[in-house]
Amino acid sequence: MPDHSSLFPRDFSKNLPQAVRGEGCWIFTADNKKYLDAAGQAAVVTIGHGVAAVGQAMAQQAAQLAFAHTSQFHTAAAETLAHRLLALAPAGMRRGGRVYFTSGGSEATETAIKLARQFFLERKQPEKIRVVSRRQSYHGSTLGAMAVSGNVARRAPYAPLLPEWGHIAPCFCYHCPLQLRFPQCNLACADELEALLKNQGACSIAAFIFEPVVGATLGAAVPAKGYIERIAETCKRYGILLIADEVMTGMGRTGKPFAVDHWGVEPDMITVGKGLAGGYAPLGAVIVGPRVVEAFTQGSGAFQHGFTYQAHPVATAAGNAVLDVLEKENLFARVPEAGCELFAALESLRSHPHVGDVRGLGLLAGIEFVKNKVTGEPFPRERNAAGCLYQTAMKHGVLTYPSQGCVDGERGDHLLLAPPFVITRKECQTVTGAIAAAANEVLVS
Repeated sequence: MPDHSSLFPRDFSKNLPQAVRGEGCWIFTADNKKYLDAAGQAAVVTIGHGVAAVGQAMAQQAAQLAFAHTSQFHTAAAETLAHRLLALAPAGMRRGGRVYFTSGGSEATETAIKLARQFFLERKQPEKIRVVSRRQSYHGSTLGAMAVSGNVARRAPYAPLLPEWGHIAPCFCYHCPLQLRFPQCNLACADELEALLKNQGACSIAAFIFEPVVGATLGAAVPAKGYIERIAETCKRYGILLIADEVMTGMGRTGKPFAVDHWGVEPDMITVGKGLAGGYAPLGAVIVGPRVVEAFTQGSGAFQHGFTYQAHPVATAAGNAVLDVLEKENLFARVPEAGCELFAALESLRSHPHVGDVRGLGLLAGIEFVKNKVTGEPFPRERNAAGCLYQTAMKHGVLTYPSQGCVDGERGDHLLLAPPFVITRKECQTVTGAIAAAANEVLVS
């Protein structure tokens, strides 16, 4: 980082390029370089960079009304976007459902946690306070969101500040934490939720939160057949709320408006972020199902929670404009086709001696790199294989999303891909070429 910078960066040791322009799937920098954004900037960018119509809609809203506090006003931009989001939600969430807007995914998780808590207060069950999740999960960076996250490395520095509400095994067949194989396992990982409810007492548990397709921490891990349905059935049987974290997978990323649509499951809440405004504004949301809404409307009538910038007029105007582009250019339908093109291009990586797995759904893909392809043994954490692969692929002009810890919280290296929905077949091949070159340079001695 430049010595003269006044920014407090994520990492003081890095000297990052300055982004100056974006167009489609590409980002251009001040030093006249360009990068193919195969990560969608952390799975955020959906319609592509540099869509002028979105900026124009935001400017028009800002010129008309930049801000109005939600304790005093509603705005047309927020009302319209809420209506459109509910229309995309699973059918059972639409009639009687509501949308609570935030400034991002972490705030959405915080909101969902508090909604779950107050839901049971409204129902005269104050003992229900815990929100359980899965080991290796990640649901946001605020303390409440970290409390329900099971990511070992991300929790570690803040462990003294975080409650331990309970975690079960993830559904991750490539590195099954229970050392079992599907389908002989009979979804033992899903049954851990019922075991936790029985052993620790369902009376204190308010909700279960999960990513339908696990994004950053496991690298686009798709659940085994029947897993999500069993989890949903368990939550229903024990009377706890089901929260689907779709901050990364929502708004079409997996080929349907929401990833839960692939399995026909209707959660009590869906958290949304990232693709909701496609990177054009900080925006997140909680889609709240009618059962939860009803508890409030027939109870106290007020949610004891709020953010200054919730339902911000300019941010929700951006959300509407992004949704306009998604619908006008039929980009929801483009994702399955583009996803097939991406995975077809990535197929050649499977033969690499250090590529253990290529997985994902729609335009969310993970490539896991291993020391031993036969056993799946990961590289030592100190080698930082994912970070080195990211840096080398970037030198070849392609941006990815690196992560470590998918095996046990410490070891396990993968690159996550989540490109804009407008990516072309040729660009998919460019992505694969850069990753293959990086893997050869970094991992092959």
